[in-house]
Amino acid sequence: MQNPLKGMFAPAAVAATADDERDASGKPQVTLARALERDWLEAWYQPKVSLQTGNWIGAEALIRLRHPELGVLGPGAFLPGAPEADLLALTERVIVGALRDWEECAALGMPGLGLAVNVPASAFAVLPIARIIREARPKAAEWPGLILEVTEDQIVNDLTIANEVAAELTAESCSLAIDDFGAGYSSLARLRQLPFSELKIDRAYVTDCHRDRVKEGLLESIIALARRFGLKTVGEGIETAHESHKLQGLGVGIGQGFLFAKPMPKEDLLARISATTGKQRAAPAPRGWWQFGAAPTLKTG
Repeated sequence: MQNPLKGMFAPAAVAATADDERDASGKPQVTLARALERDWLEAWYQPKVSLQTGNWIGAEALIRLRHPELGVLGPGAFLPGAPEADLLALTERVIVGALRDWEECAALGMPGLGLAVNVPASAFAVLPIARIIREARPKAAEWPGLILEVTEDQIVNDLTIANEVAAELTAESCSLAIDDFGAGYSSLARLRQLPFSELKIDRAYVTDCHRDRVKEGLLESIIALARRFGLKTVGEGIETAHESHKLQGLGVGIGQGFLFAKPMPKEDLLARISATTGKQRAAPAPRGWWQFGAAPTLKTG
């Protein structure tokens, strides 16, 4: 099958990078602002699987930049130091894009695949997230809702603001997940001021957990607390079958990591769903902001 992304940059698009600022080695400087302006961003997805069955039950949207000269770049190449306004514009586009991407997954016979997006805590104070979702959400009855992942270290400083919008999100069938739990050493009891439904255990606790007794003890404590509060648990960064089996034995229900699948372009995700369900999809739309929804205007009210 022909790669739908091959040849998508016209010579004029490549030539346009000649005007970009370049570093000492002559490589173009890449910024989020330029990527937003030139439609270089893509949503890639990493599946989340049931550790009991091995089935895909969800996927996390991860941002990538496809540069005409440099190829595919991870977020570390363009997100650090980006102005907050650009980060918020990106957040809105990824949310809208994930809502539309779910409809494609559902059309291929996998409506139960719950998609998740990362949201900076500051977005709760600035973006009308609940309204954005309400206006763009799928209307299908089987839509499982969108999961908004917020890192522990960020949300602990904005609990009051986040709590104000949490009820609105719940009304839109959306839920919150604590991402990278354990990295910030926060109290789970304090974080339970918000209606989280999912706790993602930081990969630092997962790596080699099958042979590290200290990590095993910490995991037992985290999982017991999560169970007490009725939270689903997700093991992040699982790379070996030993780690997966250990987490399952400790009571972790969901896994995410290279053992199961690396982050993949949306087209690859949909192709694998199609191969699983046997349903064929319509021809993909031309690449552009269709991946994220129409280019939005940043709203503050």
